[in-house]
Amino acid sequence: MRLFLKFIGYLFGISVVLGLIAAAGLWIYLNDITKDLPDYTALKDYEPPVMTRVHAADGHLMYEFARERRLFIPIQAIPDRVKQAFLSAEDKNFYEHIGIDPWGIGRAVITNVRNSGSGRRLVGASTITQQVAKNFLLTGEQKYERKIKEALLALRIEQAFTKEEILELYLNEIYLGVGAYGVGAASLILFDKSVHELELEEIAYLAAVPKGPSNYHPYRYRDRAIERRNWVIDRMVENGYVTVQEGIEAKAKPLDVKLRPTGNLVKGSEYFSEAVRRQLAGQYGEEKLYEDGLSVRTSLDPEMQLKARKALRDGLVDFDHKRGKWRGPISTIEITSSDWGAALAKVQTLNDVPEWTSAVVLSVSNQKAVVGLRPKRMANRKLSTERVRADLSLSDMKWARVNGRAPRNVQEVLSPGDVIYVQRQVSGKYVLRQVPEVSGAIVAMDPNTGRVVALVGGFSYAESQFNRATQAWRQPGSVFKPFVYAAALDNGYTPSSVVLDAPVEIEQGPGQDPWKPQNYGGKFYGPSTLRTGIELSRNVMTVRLAQDMGMDLVAEYARSFGIDDNMMPVLSMSLGAGETTVMRMTAAYSMMANGGRRVQPTLIDRIQNRYGETIYQNDQLVCTDCSEEYWSNQGEPELIDTREQVLDPMTAYQITSMMEGVVKRGTATSVKAVGRPVAGKTGTTNDERDAWFVGFTPELTVGVFVGYDTPRKMGRGATGGQVAAPIFTAFMKDALKDAPPLEFRVPNGLRLVSINRRTGLRAGAGAPGTILESFKPGTSPPDSYSVIGFQDEIGIRQDLSPEAGRAVMSGTGGLY
Repeated sequence: MRLFLKFIGYLFGISVVLGLIAAAGLWIYLNDITKDLPDYTALKDYEPPVMTRVHAADGHLMYEFARERRLFIPIQAIPDRVKQAFLSAEDKNFYEHIGIDPWGIGRAVITNVRNSGSGRRLVGASTITQQVAKNFLLTGEQKYERKIKEALLALRIEQAFTKEEILELYLNEIYLGVGAYGVGAASLILFDKSVHELELEEIAYLAAVPKGPSNYHPYRYRDRAIERRNWVIDRMVENGYVTVQEGIEAKAKPLDVKLRPTGNLVKGSEYFSEAVRRQLAGQYGEEKLYEDGLSVRTSLDPEMQLKARKALRDGLVDFDHKRGKWRGPISTIEITSSDWGAALAKVQTLNDVPEWTSAVVLSVSNQKAVVGLRPKRMANRKLSTERVRADLSLSDMKWARVNGRAPRNVQEVLSPGDVIYVQRQVSGKYVLRQVPEVSGAIVAMDPNTGRVVALVGGFSYAESQFNRATQAWRQPGSVFKPFVYAAALDNGYTPSSVVLDAPVEIEQGPGQDPWKPQNYGGKFYGPSTLRTGIELSRNVMTVRLAQDMGMDLVAEYARSFGIDDNMMPVLSMSLGAGETTVMRMTAAYSMMANGGRRVQPTLIDRIQNRYGETIYQNDQLVCTDCSEEYWSNQGEPELIDTREQVLDPMTAYQITSMMEGVVKRGTATSVKAVGRPVAGKTGTTNDERDAWFVGFTPELTVGVFVGYDTPRKMGRGATGGQVAAPIFTAFMKDALKDAPPLEFRVPNGLRLVSINRRTGLRAGAGAPGTILESFKPGTSPPDSYSVIGFQDEIGIRQDLSPEAGRAVMSGTGGLY
């Protein structure tokens, strides 16, 4: 017996020694591991990457910029039922344990020992705290050493943070599939609802996903996802968070996921959104844009944007139909198979032209083609099994010229297997379409603030991301002329001043032929008033006027209005030979429309950071009394307009009145169809390479440009009045159809005097050819002729050619 007791004591001693050695070894091992543990206190200052959200002026979400689609929601704002679902699925003892679950760890160890050598994935028993440690501070590698670090960090995190803080970190960081991080973003992306609007079955699905986001995809593995969701609902019932009846009803419901599309969420805003992205990236940097959770309110008017896009697209298609040719199908596919839908769906087409759909030609005859329409894609992203056919008639494709003439039968245009675009008409029939080769841009702006309410930079953003409204530098042609005339009116000239419209030669330096500017059409019309020069877009008059003033003055006006920052002071620039953008030119016209105040074109009204603090405000007015918290019978606060006056308000009205004449009598009479006071100017460059119209009403300025991306001739007659003005007209009629017409305001002090429209001399009211012309104080119609371009008593400058003299004596509409 004594021997046995000694043996037991011996074993006990050995066990104690071995235990001490093991404990020492474990202490050394853990001490070594803890040296490399990340600083968990950094979680106190952790700001997760949050997506930047861009909104239209009416609050509609336009775009989300993010590397990780996440919305941060404070724990106080997360509904209790959402918390309960995740606790039931991931860690039901969360509020009781110290960061690790010993019983769960024991079960996981036993399971992993049993599965050793089988190649199965290691089973974990991570608490929510451990998952926070792993997601924020460690890698996801499946090693025991990482699990030990995870447990150690969890213990420390529990000591430094409250349970609510830990749960807040977890619910905002966890990946929930389909690119969504955190419950806030996932509820929007998966169900198009805020987290407060989720039903029980939707909440349970979110809580089911963290176990394996790819394994429980709502479309690819729907049955598996529903099974996991129902398991979560059962756990919630078991834990007393929901009643048995609620659980039964929730499990009976389908998994109704509505994936929110990525990209532009406001139709037609692609070019606008990209312009905003560029501005934000330039102002704050890419990292802040994609990770700092900015809230951006833009100036975009969604309804006006759609109207602008429609007007531009219709105009470009109309031009293509009148002057283009059939350029062939977008692709060809085999149609020997009975099911052509799958092959058709694989052909890449424009996804931002919703009015069109692709189709495959199934058969052709002399008078018609039978086409199969692209099958629709269902909510689960699978193709519909329905196959729809339609007829295209020869009469609707006469525009599709082949070899310079209209087709005589359908076979000249289409062949079986051709993939084409078609558009459904109001009548229900389909017509052939093709993407126009010509392109263009349109910008609509509030002239009083510079806020851009609509911007379209081309026919299709999916086809070309190049923004022709902001990035294309093109010659403006005659739309620049009003600034030459504005410079004149600001410097002593009047609208009734007379300029000689006759041949002129401009010396260009040694070794170069003289420049001989021509009017469109090649004719000369003798002495004419400044108003006539604007209304009928006389080139030679404009050159003489610029020569008389000096091009340095004209270049200064171009810089002041933001058209061209470094215009060369040469006479050809007076005809718009420099380059500018549609955005710049629209802003410049806005300054004439608003009475001469400088405006900067802006796309963004306000930017807030992730905490709701305003970090940018587009406000060009100063209000010193707008910060009062209470009203104590004080007067209304006064807004102080600090914007620079770049043009005399009287001059602004004079040039506006002259551009009203462009619409009433000049080169843009088609714009009269707008049915309200409109001022504007057409522009056409040499060989009809660029066509412009920029115009305005008192409440809206619109610039339109049409041209090929690589400048080339558009064809004789493709002028601003024929190509760009109809787009302007269509947009303005639609955009302002519900607004009452407004007259342009006449500044105080400006006198309206009856003059002869052709001679510029005072005339009796009501006499034939008279017009009310505006004159500044101290100016009046001339009592005798004084013609810019004339010299000496004879009235013909000695340095003019004999042809110029004949033009003066016989030109129509001139002095003689």
